[in-house]
Amino acid sequence: MSDQNNWERGVLEKLAMSAIQEQRRARHWSIFFKVLTFGYLFIVLFLFMGWIGGKSDGALSTGKHTALIELNGVISADSNANADNIIGSLQEAFKDKGTQGVILRINSPGGSPVQSGYINDEIRRLRVQHPNIPLYVVVEDMCASGGYYIAAAADKIYVNKASIVGSIGVLMDGFGFTGAMEKLGVERRLMTAGENKGFMDPFSPRNPKHEEFTKNMLAEIHQQFIDVVKQGRGKRLKETPETFSGLFWSGEQSIKMGLADEIGSVDSVARDVIKAEDIVDFTTHEGIADRLAKKFGAGVASAFPGFGAQVTGVTLR
Repeated sequence: MSDQNNWERGVLEKLAMSAIQEQRRARHWSIFFKVLTFGYLFIVLFLFMGWIGGKSDGALSTGKHTALIELNGVISADSNANADNIIGSLQEAFKDKGTQGVILRINSPGGSPVQSGYINDEIRRLRVQHPNIPLYVVVEDMCASGGYYIAAAADKIYVNKASIVGSIGVLMDGFGFTGAMEKLGVERRLMTAGENKGFMDPFSPRNPKHEEFTKNMLAEIHQQFIDVVKQGRGKRLKETPETFSGLFWSGEQSIKMGLADEIGSVDSVARDVIKAEDIVDFTTHEGIADRLAKKFGAGVASAFPGFGAQVTGVTLR
């Protein structure tokens, strides 16, 4: 009887241990699949939200194709339409052995003359370095000011008949609060080392000397813009007194003025001009991490404004 009890107890212990081990294995596999699923969803979330920057599909290009680069929005150092992104995309597009031609699609109201100048210079350099690869600009809704500064470097500019093109001018804007301060009884106490350090201070009375200096500087930058357009467009440009006045025109009118060449879209230029219908996107897309880093840097800079100027930046628009 004792042997039978021992045998039953041994069987029960083995069954119990087997059940425990099975539960442990099930738990381990459950944890493994949960981690695997979480990792997969995390990667998908990264890609979906743009946390991982880089090219969209340029790195996967095969065969002959048209390289596409997008330039959207205000052109500035802290936007996605900055010189580093656009230049990097252009270099990758021209370097690819399958690239038959490059299309820079622009939809921008303008922005920084410095960022626009960097991109214009690089386009001209790449066109000399790769004489067999043409670069065309295709304008969507708008190619104004800084956007046109960049477009002028292209072999040809294609527009929609209703696109907005031009605005070849320069501005520096700001506000003056001296009248409001007088009404409120607020006194401005500005101390500087250097007679012009309070240049164009919005809380101080207007200074004719500063205004004259600013106008001369804007005229100099405007002339640089004009020279770039004349160099890029050459004999195609039909100059009138209003060409460089800051006005803008429809795409159809811009062709008549020599600011653009023909009506066209990305698809039509790739198909009919470059003769490579396969379009590969080489646009650099900044991730959220990159944007956060830039915003953090800007926030730190604004927290320590000791040597900052009081005027707003010069803008091509």
